[in-house]
Amino acid sequence: MTNRYKLRQRLISLGDDFTIEDEHGRAVYNVDNKFLTIRDTFVITDMDGNEVVTIRERLLALRDTVDILRGGETIAVLRKAWFTPLRDKFNIDVKDGEDLVAQGNLFDHEYDIRRGGNVIAHVSKRWFTFRDTYGVTIDSGEDEALILAIAVAIDEMVHDDVKDVKKDKDE
Repeated sequence: MTNRYKLRQRLISLGDDFTIEDEHGRAVYNVDNKFLTIRDTFVITDMDGNEVVTIRERLLALRDTVDILRGGETIAVLRKAWFTPLRDKFNIDVKDGEDLVAQGNLFDHEYDIRRGGNVIAHVSKRWFTFRDTYGVTIDSGEDEALILAIAVAIDEMVHDDVKDVKKDKDE
């Protein structure tokens, strides 16, 4: 059994918050972009306002890195892989668990999240006709909040890089 969620791709506007819905269109999580902080920070809360996970950009890292925290403790570290010639790749170091890898076409939201050789989640825009919407299918028994945080972090990191390149060209 799998669980499917709908997310809205992060748009360029600052402080853009959004809701994560289940496959039936019910709001299940809120994503709050804390845009007035020094580093990019997103807080995912349940519908009662309880913090589920926090995504925090790591400053002064050699490569794009974010920490995913629960209750103030880092539960995973997401890093862009150094060199992947054919496909985009992120390594996810999971505290107290087996590490994960996100690989595929990250820019277009078509990728898998794997543990070992097994796909535990799939991200895809194909399920939706809206340009700025994508879905995440997560295997039953997985840490859904962690997987959703990974998808939000990858969206932010991949599209921030593109925004920075565009800004450099315009200057």
